[in-house]
Amino acid sequence: MPRFFKKYQIICAVAVLIGTIVGAGAFGLPFVMAQSGWSPGFFYLIILTGAVILVHLAYGEIILRTSQAHCLVGYAGKYLGQRAKIFTTLVAFVEYYGSLLAYIILGGEFLRIIFSRWLGGSPDAWVFIFFILAAAAVGSGLKFISGSELVMTLALIGIMALLAIKSWPLVDYHNFMPVNWANWFLPYGVILFALSGSVAVPEMRQILKGQEKKLKTTIFLGTLISAVVYLIFAWAVVGVSGQQTSEDAILGLVPHLGNRVVLLGATFGVLAVFTSFIALGLNLKNTYRRDYHLSGGLSFILTCTIPLLAYWLGIKSFILVIGFVGAVAAGLDGIITILIYLKAKRQGDRRPEYSLSNAKFLSGFLIFIFSLGLIAALIFNK
Repeated sequence: MPRFFKKYQIICAVAVLIGTIVGAGAFGLPFVMAQSGWSPGFFYLIILTGAVILVHLAYGEIILRTSQAHCLVGYAGKYLGQRAKIFTTLVAFVEYYGSLLAYIILGGEFLRIIFSRWLGGSPDAWVFIFFILAAAAVGSGLKFISGSELVMTLALIGIMALLAIKSWPLVDYHNFMPVNWANWFLPYGVILFALSGSVAVPEMRQILKGQEKKLKTTIFLGTLISAVVYLIFAWAVVGVSGQQTSEDAILGLVPHLGNRVVLLGATFGVLAVFTSFIALGLNLKNTYRRDYHLSGGLSFILTCTIPLLAYWLGIKSFILVIGFVGAVAAGLDGIITILIYLKAKRQGDRRPEYSLSNAKFLSGFLIFIFSLGLIAALIFNK
């Protein structure tokens, strides 16, 4: 295999993971880090980056230890049994619908930032407009749009870098000093939501066909680079906006960076969220069609109406949604992955190209972290 092609495979695998991770969650990080204080937020980012890297690596090893390809639900069924498969499916649905709800909330807010100066309109109206556009794309099956998700993510990273550069001279280091212990838990779920990218690992394995030994390195790099991007973006926004940081991270920058730069950020933000909604919506719609043998119309209705219904029932806080999905669904996802990993270590039918050492200690550590986060989320979100 030519050396150039091997390097190209590695770059593509890293890019796919970054493209999966970096998304809507990025816009929630500055707000929670401003509300809790920079120190607690930074602590969570460091700890959870390490935890998510280990979960991604464990999932990669599960895939390499299993000759037949599955998604996480399939691996749960194979190694943990039918009940675990059903439970994992329910967790996946919570993640899907929670993410779709977060996308319409954030997408509506970005549309409001872009157009409300000229057209007015309430936040609910802009959320509904975003939903109609995104749902229409899902209903018509515009797959080529979902294929542009990686390109949009890379463009979004570029815009985030531009905002950081523009913000650099305006950063006030006093904004990093206050710590609000009343909000000490706030960053946990949002950061975990933002960092989760396990769904990309099977695709990475396919990209690296012939050099699966590189899967470990690409998982590490892709997750770490995403965390560094988040750190720089959050640092710039919190450093400029301080306690005035908005939930979407963009609106609070208007007094400091002006409308043009902020409109540019909101424009790329809404496009990135739009493509993410379509990609996830199509995936969920196809799950209903292929796995549950429902009609196309019913699959579309189940996919799109549930997040909109949740919004109209009053779940309208972007931070609340991604915080809950991260702490509960992503946390359970991590625990399930580790339990599958421990079984695959003993029952896998294939020799993996890499194997994590100290598996029992690391597994216990991760289950402890995610269980603690899950309990705290259920207590503090009452």
